[in-house]
Amino acid sequence: MLDQIARHGQMDLEVIVKGDLEVDEHHTIEDTAIALGEVFAKALGNKLGIERYGFCLPMDDCLSQVAIDFGGRNWLVWETEFKREMVGKMPTEMFYHFFKSFSDGAKANINIKAEGTNEHHKIEAIFKAFAKAIKVAVKRDTEKMILPSTKGML
Repeated sequence: MLDQIARHGQMDLEVIVKGDLEVDEHHTIEDTAIALGEVFAKALGNKLGIERYGFCLPMDDCLSQVAIDFGGRNWLVWETEFKREMVGKMPTEMFYHFFKSFSDGAKANINIKAEGTNEHHKIEAIFKAFAKAIKVAVKRDTEKMILPSTKGML
């Protein structure tokens, strides 16, 4: 799913992870998402000129909506349920935790909604929509190099 973020967000992303998978996947997934979020927070710097907000994506039987705000406050709204305990080798409970951890690391507000009948399609649509939301939100408008806030800071 990290490949989906890179491909659909049109960004170079190389992630090398060494975790305690012999225990379980929880900390490996959590720490990866926190580190990824922190990289985004650092890369965005002072956030001058970014669009700030950024997506709705259909995939076969599913519809996923992901809105993100790199405004400096972490929060996650998660409105999706899974009928299976696992998608591939990943427990479905960890998808929520991945995005919550990213939100904490990036200090971003994320709202995720997904519906559909195929669990694989649902999570794939979420990751693709997440990538597109990031792409839209971090785009800089060089003709409008202002801070996207009425408060004067993010």
